[in-house]
Amino acid sequence: MPNLTINGQSFFADAPPDTPLLWVIREDLRLTGTKFGCGMGLCGACTVHIDGHAVRSCMVKLSEVEGASITTIEGLHPANAHPVQKAWVDLQVPQCGYCQSGQIMQAAALLAINPSPNDAEIVEAMNGNLCRCATYPRIVCAVKRAAEIAKKGA
Repeated sequence: MPNLTINGQSFFADAPPDTPLLWVIREDLRLTGTKFGCGMGLCGACTVHIDGHAVRSCMVKLSEVEGASITTIEGLHPANAHPVQKAWVDLQVPQCGYCQSGQIMQAAALLAINPSPNDAEIVEAMNGNLCRCATYPRIVCAVKRAAEIAKKGA
């Protein structure tokens, strides 16, 4: 039974080693902010952080993450006040909202390694996180706004 660290808490996963991490997060732990989109790692709805890197949880086997630090949208900030979350609210990014937790997790990972990305870097980093509502211009603006918020808080 693998021991997982998710959002700073330890969990034992009673699932086969080849189970996608997404299903353990959603079904076993009931952390439903991480969404199922395509199941092939193409849409980004299931993006989580593993050891600080944005990863598609539908493509990661349970056996691959024992000992890793996993963060879901629920663990990004205890009060939902991460700069990216604040920017998403300030700029009213979502329409339907289904993809937004994956978008936020991808953006947070980008800003962790590049605190001042330009438009091209944002587009490249966010490439692969799909939004059926096509709020891409708002997403780019929100990532830039999150960078500003983070700088003010530092």
